[in-house]
Amino acid sequence: MKKCFSLLFLLAAIFCQVLPAQNLEPFKWAHELKKLSDADYELVFTATIAPGWHLYSTDIPDGGPVRTTFNVDAISGMELVGDLEARGKLVNVYEDVFGMELSFFEGSGQFVQKLRATAPEYHIEGYLNYMSCNDENCLPPTNVEISYDGTAKVAAAASKAEAPALKAEDEPVKNDVVIDKSKSGEAVASVPDTLGGKTASVEAGEAGSDWTPVIDELAAYESGHGEQFDMSWLYIFVAGFVGGLLALVTPCVWPIIPMTVSFFLKRSQDKRKGIRDACIYGVSIIVIYEALGLIVTSIFGASALNELSTNAIFNIFFFLLLVVFAASFFGAFEITLPSSWSNKVDSKAESTTGMFSIFLMAFTLTLVSFSCTGPIIGFLLVEVSTTGNIIAPAIGMFGFALALALPFTLFAMFPSWLKSMPKSGGWMNSVKVVLGFLELALSLKFLSVADLAYGWGLLDRETFLALWIAIFGLLGLYLLGKIKFPHDDDDNKVGVIRFFLATISIAFAIYMIPGLWGAPLKAVSAFSPPMNTQDFSLYENEVKAAYLDYDEGMAAARRTGKPVMIDFTGFGCVNCRKMEAAVWTDDRVRDMMTDDYVLIGLYVDDRTPLPKKEEVMENGKRVVLRTVGDKWSYLQRHKFGANAQPFYVLLDNEGRPLNSSYSYDEDIDKYIHFLETGLRNYEKRK
Repeated sequence: MKKCFSLLFLLAAIFCQVLPAQNLEPFKWAHELKKLSDADYELVFTATIAPGWHLYSTDIPDGGPVRTTFNVDAISGMELVGDLEARGKLVNVYEDVFGMELSFFEGSGQFVQKLRATAPEYHIEGYLNYMSCNDENCLPPTNVEISYDGTAKVAAAASKAEAPALKAEDEPVKNDVVIDKSKSGEAVASVPDTLGGKTASVEAGEAGSDWTPVIDELAAYESGHGEQFDMSWLYIFVAGFVGGLLALVTPCVWPIIPMTVSFFLKRSQDKRKGIRDACIYGVSIIVIYEALGLIVTSIFGASALNELSTNAIFNIFFFLLLVVFAASFFGAFEITLPSSWSNKVDSKAESTTGMFSIFLMAFTLTLVSFSCTGPIIGFLLVEVSTTGNIIAPAIGMFGFALALALPFTLFAMFPSWLKSMPKSGGWMNSVKVVLGFLELALSLKFLSVADLAYGWGLLDRETFLALWIAIFGLLGLYLLGKIKFPHDDDDNKVGVIRFFLATISIAFAIYMIPGLWGAPLKAVSAFSPPMNTQDFSLYENEVKAAYLDYDEGMAAARRTGKPVMIDFTGFGCVNCRKMEAAVWTDDRVRDMMTDDYVLIGLYVDDRTPLPKKEEVMENGKRVVLRTVGDKWSYLQRHKFGANAQPFYVLLDNEGRPLNSSYSYDEDIDKYIHFLETGLRNYEKRK
């Protein structure tokens, strides 16, 4: 028994070691000024991008994330030729939150600005401004500063065309500097010329008390939100584990359990050896399915997996694939592997001995049970592959195989449990049909992505919800025995479990009905099309920040005697919108945020120019703050030691934290606890 647990523990330990840490500095930049001819040059920016992150291109439509631009501070002896170009393999995806197609680089990318020398000597100062995101966070727009001086072989006449030098305080030359202003439609509060009331050029830590760093104080809180833990790993593992449990109770697997366990116990007179063989059998199942997950990962790779998440062609394929799986579970046909495969593996297992024979027996199980496990595995791999995480298929398969392997091991350890196993029967076919309904419902998620990508308008939010209402209503009727499929028996009795499941399914269908008129339906928000596809909506329940300026908001909090909640967000932050739709709309959350706190919203990608450029020293380097977003991004880094969005922090009237920070997590109860803890700590300090 100890050996069995040791093997499982070793597998889990190896598995956990491959989980990557979150990288909040995902880019390495290089830049050079290439000479093409006597007068023609190219300024080349090359980015090396960490896995899971993407770098937005130059052609992002208005109202989306910040596009990459090249901006000039001072230029003489040269002129810009054309616009900034993105060179390399761009990924084009449709983003539901913004309702538009976006293009970005993954892995690596290159931006090129063409220049032409107009005088024998040239000087250029400027910066590349870019924005990046991953599945959990977005980083604020960031600058890559450049400065080049040199000489060029140009005709004397060309020098007459020399463009005047730009000073830092001058207005940009038209067509030379691209400044993207916010398209939010909201008025932006006035921005003071100084940081916290100090001069425009300050050393880190010299700003007013509201700007004093509180990084150590935030770290002192141990509520668990200070660390940005990626819960998607746990979700994928649990999804795989649940899939494995469902596979257990199908007609292809459940009857095999007692036969296999009895074989191992009778195979040897030594009970301990029988248990050891059963453990090896279980571990072999895990190894086989884990290998399947790794194969999927190696075939596609990180970039391709992310591309699958919104690629229209792949999503149509996945939709059709899941519909086929659902039809198989309904009894239209069976998806089976060639019988010769299982026969050959089975005969090989009989002719060999030792651990290898046990491994072949486990492999035989995977082949003969494919008609039931195949659709479950297929859906699991489709779902986790489209998350864009490179090892998501391996995580999902680990959970699936662990659930599938556990009964064989546990029943071998405790043979008396076999007597209490439910007998095989028609109930197992009902499990398959229920899974068919679920796969049919989830297939619509993939069709929705394709519909949005091509702009067909076939599956807007009302249509999607209407189909789900029909599917779950029919599922309820099936569980009540009102609908029969080919492999169902003629028993008209409805068991207690089926009755309760039918009640849940019908209640869920009724719950979705108000969504046809615009109700948010948080339980299905991750699957349904975005609210902007709703043709008719009666719902209005938004939470908006009272202040868009940090200093003004802090002053208001002192006047009213309320604590402060700062929302570091961005117009191009996908997960910020998800939090606002899924969490802020909760009545308890909304009431606390609007009644008990002064809410300050700071957009780190706000491109509104500051009245005067400001310089700060950060980590020994000079950083120029040119826009409102630059200023709030610097505040987040300088005061709180963070640079990802969404990022929520609660402060007292002196600018000190009341709790640990909170990032992307749609758990409403956790968010309420976060807000309540801040209020309690604020009252204690008063």
